[in-house]
Formats: sequence, structure tokens, C-alpha cells
Amino acid sequence: MIDVARMPLALYIHLPWCVRKCPYCDFNSHVHKDVLPEAEYVKALLLDFDADLPLAGGRQIDTVFFGGGTPSLFAPESIDALLRGLRQRAGFASDVEITLEANPGAIEHGRFSGYYAAGVNRISLGAQTFDAAKLMALGRIHGPEDTYRAAGELSAAGFSNFNVDLMYALPHQTVAEALFDVSCVAQIAPPHVSHYQLTLEPGTVFYTRPPVLPDDELAEEIQVKAHARLVAHGYRQYEISAWARPGFECRHNLNYWRFGDYLGIGAGAHGKLSQEHRLVRTVKSKQPREYLRLAESGGALGAQAEVPPAARTFEFMLNALRLPEGFTRDLFEARTGLALGTADEPLKLALERGLMAVEAERFFPTALGLRFLNDLQIIFLTEPVL
Repeated sequence: MIDVARMPLALYIHLPWCVRKCPYCDFNSHVHKDVLPEAEYVKALLLDFDADLPLAGGRQIDTVFFGGGTPSLFAPESIDALLRGLRQRAGFASDVEITLEANPGAIEHGRFSGYYAAGVNRISLGAQTFDAAKLMALGRIHGPEDTYRAAGELSAAGFSNFNVDLMYALPHQTVAEALFDVSCVAQIAPPHVSHYQLTLEPGTVFYTRPPVLPDDELAEEIQVKAHARLVAHGYRQYEISAWARPGFECRHNLNYWRFGDYLGIGAGAHGKLSQEHRLVRTVKSKQPREYLRLAESGGALGAQAEVPPAARTFEFMLNALRLPEGFTRDLFEARTGLALGTADEPLKLALERGLMAVEAERFFPTALGLRFLNDLQIIFLTEPVL
């Protein structure tokens, strides 16, 4: 039985528009050059929330995350109206974490103060790199100076909690260039850094016309040396691509990795909701125009599908094994509704191969397991013994 009473509940809100589609981006983002339909979209989001709320079982919302697209294209007044509408419909935790993603090149002066006044208390800045030429190669609309300016405005607006996104293994990138990016981040001194490798995803421009990327050996060297530099600057790795100073881990993302529940509203948003004996995935209509049309006509904004018990072990491991801390028997059984014994065979294999270890009832990926995370996760793709 799934322990719903102790299951955290998050809310993901997808704002799908951006100024330009980056050639590496496989997210549900759509270029919009006219005036954004902000009021109409906020109304649709609230209808979407109303439809899904019964699945939450009366639980309060612990974290909120505005992702995209480029959420910072929305005016603070629209974010304020949405958050007020959500609070009227559901309880928010007294210490709720509310994150908004922002593109340094799409932030008007003074907007951070407006977001802060609306209740946003965490910002995620998509810097990616501090190399102007590489930003152009990545199709970004900002320069290094925009990131520095945005970070300064964040502090002036009152934000003490923010993240900077940093990518590595970029086209033609050297170790020295990657370490320069880490040094630039250290100058800004965000409490949280996301450090992830550029990958070529199907359906993107880079996948069709791939740039010259560092080979596997060079990418690994960049990763190892950059991670050592992050440690030297006081950051601790708590997830495969996330680093934070103590107390500044992203609670919203931790909820994902610990297989918690989340409502997903907005075009293309996904959700995961649990009841005692079932687990449901939700997905919303992907195209913004269709999403708005359905909202206006009163149609269903998405669909639901139940996750069968046989699939829950792999889904849990797909998330939890991203965490160096791993998971306990209690967490696995409370979040999946299955006995850990159903995963005995793949667990034994992962331990034998040195990809996982166990100490004091905590199962966690080894350094080798984190290095070859895909190989570790695939071990759990086999059918569990139910």
C-alpha cells in the first residue's frame, strides 16, 4: 500500500513560450513573437488545476516550479494572479518553495522585484556558459554580461536562494574553458548550481546536424575536474547534476528524485499522483493553441494512465538512483506500495557488479554506478517478482 499521508505534493507549472528555440532543446517550448496570451493562459492553468486537484487528496502544496519555455517572459502581475488563484484553491505549506526559471536575456529591469513580491522565492538562471562564442553556438539570446546583471538584480530584489544552470562538454570545449565557467559561477556565488552535460536529443536541430563535441574521454576529464572545482568552492553534489551549499538543495527536484507526487499543469505538463492502491500519471495537451482552445471550450486538457505495479520499481529506480544518498527500504515501500523483496534479483546484480552498495539499510549508487548510471538503471527494467 502506498503511504499517501506522508507523500509530499509538488506543483509543476509549464509556461511553454520562448523567444527562440535553442538547437539542443527537446522541451515543449514554442517560439512566440507576438503578445503573449497571459491572461487567457492563467485562466486555463486554473481550470487545469481545478480538474486535477481531487487527485491530490486534500494535501497541501510543498513546492511550486515554473518551467518552460521561458517563464520569465510572463509579467510579474500574471505570476501574482496565478499564485493568488492557486492559494484560493489549495493550501500552501508555510515554507513553500516557489521557483521560477529565468533566461538572463529575457528579463526586463525590475521584474525580479515583481516576482519576489508575487511570492516567488527561488530563481533558476539559465546561464549555460560564460563564453560568448559558445553561447552563440548554443543559440542563446544572452551574453555573459546579461547573467552577471541578472544575478545582481536578483540580490537587489531580495532573493537569497537561486540556481545557475551550467552546461559542459560544449562544442569544441576544452578543459580550461569548462573550468573557466565554474570560476565565473563561483564569482556570482549562487547557493545552488546545476552542472550537466550537453547531450544530443532526438527531435532537436543538434541531433539532425550535430556539432563537434568533446569525445567521451575529454568529457569525463571535464566532469571530474569541474566537480573537484565545485567542491573546492563549497558545493556538495546531492544529485547527478545538482550541487548546493548546505540547506539550499532544490526541494522541488528532490521530490521528483524521491518518487514523490506532483501535479502538472500547463501545455505538455506531466504529473504523478498516488492513491493507496494505485499510481496515476497525467499528461496535458502539448500544443499551446490546442491547450487554450480546450480550456475555452470546456474540454479535457489532458489524459490519465495508471502505472501498474510491475512498472513501479523501474520508475522508482530511474529517479532515486540519481541521488548519491540513494534510498531506504522504507522509502521504496512507502512510495511504490511494493515490498523491497520484489526487487531482490536486480538489487543483487547491481551490488555484485559494484554499481550499488548498502550501508545501514540504505541502498545507494557507488561512484562507478553514478558514472554508468544508465547501465545501473537498466538492471531494474526487468519484471519484479510480485
